[in-house]
Amino acid sequence: MTAKFFQRCRDGWIQLAALPTIVLLPLAIVTTSAVVTGCLLSLRQVGALQPLELASYDLMVRLRPDRDADSRLLLVAITESDIKAQKHWPLSDWTIATALQKLQQFQPSVIGLDLYRDLPQEPGKAALTKQLQQPNVIAITKVQDADDLGVAPPPGVPADRIGFNDVTSDPDGVIRRGLLFVDTDQTTLYAFSLRLAIAYLHQQGISPQAGLLNPSNLRFGDTEFIPLEPTAGAYQSVDANGYQILLNYRARSQLARQVTLTQVLSGTIDPSWVNGKIVLLGTTARSARDIFLTPYSTAEKQTASMPGVVIHAQMVSQFLGAALNHEPLFWFWSDWVEVLWIGAWVVMGGSLAWFIRHPLGLGLAITVTITALLGTCYLLFLHQGWVPTATPAIGVMTVAILVVSYRAQQAQRQQMMMMKLLGQNTSPEIARALWKSRDRLLKSGKLPGQRLTATMLFTDIRNFSTLSEQMPPENLLEWLNEYLSAITEEVRVNQGIINKFTGDGLLAVFGVPMNRLTQIEVSQDARLAVECALAMRDRLQELNQDWQQRHLPTAQMRVGIFTGPIVAGSLGGKDRLEYGVIGDSVNIASRLESYAKDQQLEVCRILIAKDTLVHLQDRFAVEPWGPLALKGKQQMIDVYRVLGYASDVLI
Repeated sequence: MTAKFFQRCRDGWIQLAALPTIVLLPLAIVTTSAVVTGCLLSLRQVGALQPLELASYDLMVRLRPDRDADSRLLLVAITESDIKAQKHWPLSDWTIATALQKLQQFQPSVIGLDLYRDLPQEPGKAALTKQLQQPNVIAITKVQDADDLGVAPPPGVPADRIGFNDVTSDPDGVIRRGLLFVDTDQTTLYAFSLRLAIAYLHQQGISPQAGLLNPSNLRFGDTEFIPLEPTAGAYQSVDANGYQILLNYRARSQLARQVTLTQVLSGTIDPSWVNGKIVLLGTTARSARDIFLTPYSTAEKQTASMPGVVIHAQMVSQFLGAALNHEPLFWFWSDWVEVLWIGAWVVMGGSLAWFIRHPLGLGLAITVTITALLGTCYLLFLHQGWVPTATPAIGVMTVAILVVSYRAQQAQRQQMMMMKLLGQNTSPEIARALWKSRDRLLKSGKLPGQRLTATMLFTDIRNFSTLSEQMPPENLLEWLNEYLSAITEEVRVNQGIINKFTGDGLLAVFGVPMNRLTQIEVSQDARLAVECALAMRDRLQELNQDWQQRHLPTAQMRVGIFTGPIVAGSLGGKDRLEYGVIGDSVNIASRLESYAKDQQLEVCRILIAKDTLVHLQDRFAVEPWGPLALKGKQQMIDVYRVLGYASDVLI
């Protein structure tokens, strides 16, 4: 199953590689989730996750509230105090016979003796033999194992009143399963607890029958006991030999009323505690070493283990509850349903990691998701459903980490792409705004064309050709870089973008790539563009002073500014891209810069159109030039020369 799963994943990758990026991105959630699910299934199949699932099972057993004590049972415990009082271990046959005789006086339904009596413990052999002949007494044996270690039943007790008291532990030594039948070469042996339940239920008019789902199954009334499979629940390769079911513990301590052997021998117990009850007599003394780990053991430091007689009583109570009270048995999902269950939670974790960007929000969402998962599993457990718990929880956390890592790597790649497209001449404010809106701006590896209202600023050096004749090329390049570096800095400071360099000039754009949605934002871009031009003028004056001191040529510059609609986006092919702006507004700004090149007296001439002036709100002093016919334009353009800030000019 796992091999086929990974084959499908590989085929899926091949198909996804041919799809556009816009399709691949949403599928990244599904793909990552599928890989994580496949890895979890592989680990689960080899049993690597079984200890975690069993630990989850134990935790839910401990969290589950104990049910009321089973009034149909009575435990006669042989305690450490009883052993000290008898001054003999194993207890003599006479002591056991006396206890059985006193119990029989109160007419119990059935008595289970959870003590090995294959060998006589004098005195009292004859007395014990007589008591074991009673038809309501069930004795025990131990099944012979691979080391030929077994214990024979007491002599003279018929086979239908003999049950094995062997228990089945998991690899960690915890008793979670109950063994009902064991097949030997000669016969089929019944469990001690099952013998007790059959004897009691027979008096209630209920006999064991063949199952309806499978004739080989055991059925009491309407309840059919489905034997465990090696992969039932969280098990992956459990030894399911024999006929086993999951042990449904009733309570951790107060399973039933409990009295001591000394109380029975002294006759100080209430007869109603025995009459019509199933009485189990066995040792609870730790020195007898008939104790076992249970799901409660981790939390119970004082009584970390449960006596064997109590475990058998737990099984008896489970049989009676299923047969008489219709209490449900543990149920499990089929393998394919568990795969869907695990996969669904993994996909949920991947989706949260993909769509929730804020770390705190993502952490909270993952915490809520895992809490919901654990709560759902616990709710199902309260209704006897054991479903994968630790595996999907690990899956949610793993896929979240992978998706966040992938998203971080993708973000880095997008950032590199965006910086490649926009260059290094973007103001910090614009760069942050771009990055916050990267998902909207990036499409198929490009910045899609977007209609915007922006302000264009063209610059050029007057008579640059003449200046270039006065200097060697290497000196000219150094001189020009000083100039471009200064005006580029002013563009960045005023939140503009250097779209391109034109030799001795440049095109800067204010208002891209973020769409301006209000008139206030458009006006702000226009104002920043004019402020940038005035700052360029001041920087050029500083440069000219420095160049004069260094005996280098000085320069004059022209600036053309226009505000209007443009289309901005990526230009070029996949091997070479640049962020470009196109539209008539770009042409008008260029024509304003180059208009009447000889009409310039100041160090920096700044021309704007009325389309920009309407956004400046009288902050700048301007000189109207009137409607002018710009090169290549059929319509007249109302042109103004910027003199400076209105407050400075008035002074």
